[in-house]
Amino acid sequence: MIEHEHKPVMDYGKNIKALSLTFFLTLLIMFAEFFGGLISGSLALTSDAGHMLTDVIALSLSLLALTFSRRPATPEKTYGFYRFEILSALLNGSILIVIAFFVFYQAVVRFESPREIQSVIMLAIAVIGLAANLVGAFILSKGSRENLNIKGALWHVLSDALSSVGVIIGGLIIFFTKAYVVDSIIGFIIGILILRGAWELVSDSVSILLEATPKDINLEKVVNEVKKIKGVRAVHDLHIWTITSGLRSCSAHVLIDDILVSKCGEISTEVKDLLRDKFNITHATLQFECETCKEGLVCRLEKQS
Repeated sequence: MIEHEHKPVMDYGKNIKALSLTFFLTLLIMFAEFFGGLISGSLALTSDAGHMLTDVIALSLSLLALTFSRRPATPEKTYGFYRFEILSALLNGSILIVIAFFVFYQAVVRFESPREIQSVIMLAIAVIGLAANLVGAFILSKGSRENLNIKGALWHVLSDALSSVGVIIGGLIIFFTKAYVVDSIIGFIIGILILRGAWELVSDSVSILLEATPKDINLEKVVNEVKKIKGVRAVHDLHIWTITSGLRSCSAHVLIDDILVSKCGEISTEVKDLLRDKFNITHATLQFECETCKEGLVCRLEKQS
């Protein structure tokens, strides 16, 4: 087997910078909402500050995950620490689920025991919080398309933005009508939106940890495409899984014509180019076989493309 090195598939420097900026921005707004809630007597603001505290913790975990994932592979951990990112994303999703049910609980409590608040202060702090969350979401949006961990951090920031919108709407209604019960209704809606995003994140993370076939990959289609390559007769024992965001792996047995060993290299290159270009599979391990090989003796070629 030819030794190889797993190369990063994402711009980690930009992702870490984006997470760091969002972390400090979220930390600042968390303190603003906490003290704003104390001054205004707003349970909504104080609860949202608690919500943002969990996001500060989650962003810290995301930063830690990206830092660990940059470590090189070792003889004991041949894929490096890429999976640390997925574990962090799973934890983030789990925290979001807890947050969603906490929001449900608070909505019920507020419905049963509404409290008078200073709506003007509540609105001012909520608007500042919303602006900060939108800036944070913009910073993280690009990285979330290629990195599940960044996606988890983005969902935390977006959940904060939704909370801020809810607080603003509630503050306006309270300012004009004094109907404090609207906090409960808005809180429940926010909880549903948070839970939806959290479930998607947890589901994606669990699928990767279980080494499931990526959702956009059809194994039958992959086999048919590979069989179109000249010299390939059949493909079996095909496995495709995700190591981490943007890094897919594949292993397969490829039955080929009785050809010269030198031709196997050409077929290997064609197969791996096909897998990379059509299915975004960047790491493939192939075992070549031919019908004339003696039992127990196969021709192998395993090479990192």
